[in-house]
Amino acid sequence: MCGIIGIVSKSAVNQSIFDGLTVLQHRGQDAAGIATCMDDRMYLRKDNGLVRDVFDTQHMLRLPGNMGIGHVRYPTAGNSSAVEAQPFYVNAPYGIALAHNGNLINASELKKELFEDGLRHVNTDSDSEVLLNIMADEFQKMGKLTINEKDVFAAISAIYKRVKGAYAVTAMITGYGIVGFRDPNGIRPLVYGKRETEQGTDYILASESVAIDALDYELIADVKPGEAVFIDLKGNIYTQQCTDDVLYSPCIFEHVYFARPDSLIDGISVYKARLRMGETLARKIKRVFPEHDIDVVIPIPDTSRTSALQLSYELGVVYREGFIKNRYIGRTFIMPGQTERKKSVRQKLNAIELEFKGKNVLLVDDSIVRGTTSKQIIQMARDAGANKVYFASAAPPVRHPNVYGIDMPTVSELIGHNRDDKQIAEAIGADWLVYQDLDDLIEAVYRKKSGIEQFDCSCFNGEYVTGGVDDKYLQHIEQIRNDGAKRAGEEADMREGLVNPYNSH
Repeated sequence: MCGIIGIVSKSAVNQSIFDGLTVLQHRGQDAAGIATCMDDRMYLRKDNGLVRDVFDTQHMLRLPGNMGIGHVRYPTAGNSSAVEAQPFYVNAPYGIALAHNGNLINASELKKELFEDGLRHVNTDSDSEVLLNIMADEFQKMGKLTINEKDVFAAISAIYKRVKGAYAVTAMITGYGIVGFRDPNGIRPLVYGKRETEQGTDYILASESVAIDALDYELIADVKPGEAVFIDLKGNIYTQQCTDDVLYSPCIFEHVYFARPDSLIDGISVYKARLRMGETLARKIKRVFPEHDIDVVIPIPDTSRTSALQLSYELGVVYREGFIKNRYIGRTFIMPGQTERKKSVRQKLNAIELEFKGKNVLLVDDSIVRGTTSKQIIQMARDAGANKVYFASAAPPVRHPNVYGIDMPTVSELIGHNRDDKQIAEAIGADWLVYQDLDDLIEAVYRKKSGIEQFDCSCFNGEYVTGGVDDKYLQHIEQIRNDGAKRAGEEADMREGLVNPYNSH
């Protein structure tokens, strides 16, 4: 999962993009990058690390211009080399930089096609670089020295015919402007907004509305599935539906875990969706354990707080904060390897003993993926003196690979695969475990006014909205995305001493 941003302004954008990426930091902590454009020159800085660590004063001074794009990344495949940090850039035609959130399921075929038909070399294992070259290839076919908004939309329309998977994109074309577009299912989020200044109107594209709010822009709308939004250097904005083959199916896991609660995604408040998740989960606990003996409800910070608070209210059980979080440790779910995830849990959380000692505790989390973190936290509760430890998940069991850009694809690493609830409870050490039902989760998130036709719930039900996901493909991602592959990739980078050729140190 990644965060993207793009701004066209009447003034310098480097600081605004930096601030926007900081707000989107929860979507990826492995790498960050910014590309800006001034006149006919593009400037790029990217590297591994948090936004605050990748950019300092000297780097910001080297990012001039009134338009730019930015990206925060966590890797889903291979390794976390700085070479694969985004944005990516190609110099022909025109000079294009691209930032991408999602995952292409036909990247291997496209990479082969690009070489055989266009002699284009893709330098990394990133599907985002493939997508950039597909865009460049479509512009190249036009053979025009100059382009306009109609040409941009024509290129995007052609991309939709070639690319399969999940993608929200911001792309910058030197001397012309920025275009944002979203896959035909709207799996990954993208919104746009504007801000009136004395100099004129500034425009922004971002993964979440919270970045628009933080930069004092006004939200205009979500980019629709299959829609492209183009903002030229003069500050004109154009929108066009570039494919009619759409099925509005956003990823429901955005509401469960990834998005900030103060964001609106597809017109739905993430905060209110999580409140409703707590309500529906409480209803299930009442149904399954009507004679429960829960003394206290404690959330596992941070994303489960909203659901846990509402759940405690519905159950009539006291809510307490039992874990204190170290703010300087990253989110364990999006760390590159299992070893790092295991190592960080006790560094990340510390239990307040008086909230656990002698009590029957219900721990609430947003979801359970590998179960590694859940098991350690349950043990922490017992070590703090809890009498019994129950566990509730605001999401259903994760039993299937995700192929649309979330780092939980390997079946063997999913604790919910081929286990029932009782077996999972035993594996993580809980006295009992309750999961949200999928129908209840959908009920909690769905709002008719959103226009959503269905949700992508593939990690829960194994139904892939794009099609094209067969056993062969799942075996392929099993090989390249498991923790062993990531460790091997990280070790290879260290041995080879790979350096990002685009850094401007």
